[in-house]
Amino acid sequence: MTRVMRTPPVLLLLLAVSASGCSVAMAAHQPSRKDTDLLSPGVPRNLVLAELGAPVTSDIRDGKRVEVFSFVQGYRKGVRIGRTVGHATADVLTLGLWEVAGTPTEVVLDGTKVAYEVTFDANDKVEKVIPLKQ
Repeated sequence: MTRVMRTPPVLLLLLAVSASGCSVAMAAHQPSRKDTDLLSPGVPRNLVLAELGAPVTSDIRDGKRVEVFSFVQGYRKGVRIGRTVGHATADVLTLGLWEVAGTPTEVVLDGTKVAYEVTFDANDKVEKVIPLKQ
């Protein structure tokens, strides 16, 4: 008589949870949302730089600084937390099978690349903004 070896359900659950997590980590590390409301007339350049980072190009046209900012527009903190918790819950409930759908979802939903051309006046305050890519 042969003896069939059975794996305890707790061990299966631990294995599934430890093997899963790619979509959970990806959701938690998605880019954060940038405050594009700072791209309004009168906002000082230093606040724009603090929020969006260094410009990809900087030029002087007609005596005014014109810069292009390009970045990935991400998600609010609450959205990232919700997605992370959702993926973790789905991983546990499906014993890790959720990763088949969750990981590709996070690959696709990795933020949107945007670019703006910003003209600053003589006092280094936003004068004009032209969306280049949204």
